[in-house]
Amino acid sequence: MHTESELQESELQENEFQKNTVQWKEPVTEEAGERKNPHFRGFISGLIFGVFISVLAAGGIYVTKNLIYFIQLRSEQTSADSGNSAGSVISTETLQKMKTIEEVIDSYYYGEEVSSQELQDGIYKGMVAALNDPYSEYYTKEELEDTLNSNKGISYGIGAYIQLNEEMNSAMISGVMEGAPAEEAGLREGDIICKVDGEETMGLSVTQVVSLVKGQENTTVHLTVYREGEPDYLEIDVVRGKLIETETVQSGILEDTNNIGYLRIREFDAVTVDQFNEAMAELRASDMKGLILDLRSNPGGDLTAVVEVARRLLPEGMVVYTEDKAGKRTEYTCDGAHEIQIPMAVLVNEYSASASEILAGAIKDYNKGTLIGTTTYGKGIVQRINRLDDGTAVKLTVSAYFTPSGTNIHGIGIEPDIELKYDYDAYDEDGTDNQVEKAIEILEGKIQ
Repeated sequence: MHTESELQESELQENEFQKNTVQWKEPVTEEAGERKNPHFRGFISGLIFGVFISVLAAGGIYVTKNLIYFIQLRSEQTSADSGNSAGSVISTETLQKMKTIEEVIDSYYYGEEVSSQELQDGIYKGMVAALNDPYSEYYTKEELEDTLNSNKGISYGIGAYIQLNEEMNSAMISGVMEGAPAEEAGLREGDIICKVDGEETMGLSVTQVVSLVKGQENTTVHLTVYREGEPDYLEIDVVRGKLIETETVQSGILEDTNNIGYLRIREFDAVTVDQFNEAMAELRASDMKGLILDLRSNPGGDLTAVVEVARRLLPEGMVVYTEDKAGKRTEYTCDGAHEIQIPMAVLVNEYSASASEILAGAIKDYNKGTLIGTTTYGKGIVQRINRLDDGTAVKLTVSAYFTPSGTNIHGIGIEPDIELKYDYDAYDEDGTDNQVEKAIEILEGKIQ
């Protein structure tokens, strides 16, 4: 399951600063709610969307540059000379203070017993948390395994996407899958998760919240939820589902239209490219004359996946580029061999983040489609997962990304060409999706 908005690249790169305490080992390559619509009736019944899809933490672009670091803490580093080296937080004083705090805890702490491993994990997590970056964190072995499985499209849980709501500093449901336990329990997009089984979640990372929500199949998790417009907190029980491969793409020809295709990408995982290619082949075989690309509540995911999807839609040129702290620029381009030649409309909302913003931003820059909906999430930074030799990892923000026109949308988002809020009342009344209806209207006017 994804743990937040992250960007993952497929190739490996060396870091110049890995010197005395860091040695290289052999490299190993290793972020949406479905809504009913009357136009879907001709094909929707044939699609199976993971009745028991996992909790997926949202908002993410991941860097698949999975670097394996071997941290060699030499004995002399605890000496006064090395311990007090300029700029290092590891010193004789800090090590002694940690020992003193441990002794104070052992002597006086009155509460549930905490293991030595939990205290050690707390030290590592606290060090990364001191960066004050909600997208950087320390992963335990279990958390790393969950994250990597999610990147591969393997997940389990309640069938909802979870994303960080920065304004409230809490985890939020950014999408609920049709037929999944979360939908059956009544969870909705935009719900703020305040407690999981009675444990407060404010200030926890998305990874930590996901680890609380997930669990064994057929067990129940109790969520305390804040929902805008409700007079009090909602108490919701959800029965967890089973492990499956995530279906990230939904597609079909919309009924009662001039052969307009609909293709929704829920997130960008390793499985997404093949699913996208298959869906596009089926739509073209059905004589598709226009395409609605739905990126609403897409939390992001793998950079390689979104670039490959973009290369099947865009003209020749830049897809996206990144810049790190040293100003090093990495470009991802398209040869234009598969440029789409039919009218396209792109649906976005405030939960469209990271990788989905890369695709939407490139489409907008090249004027290859009309963006409809609300301003996107606004995450224009990149994270890298750095694996350590003990099976844990540190995820750090390492660069910013820019659309082909050179725009960094971090904290700003992408404004749609046509601003149109989703009409929840219309959907609740008869299943009408007003944003899809607007896209159909736009495309019908462009189809020759």
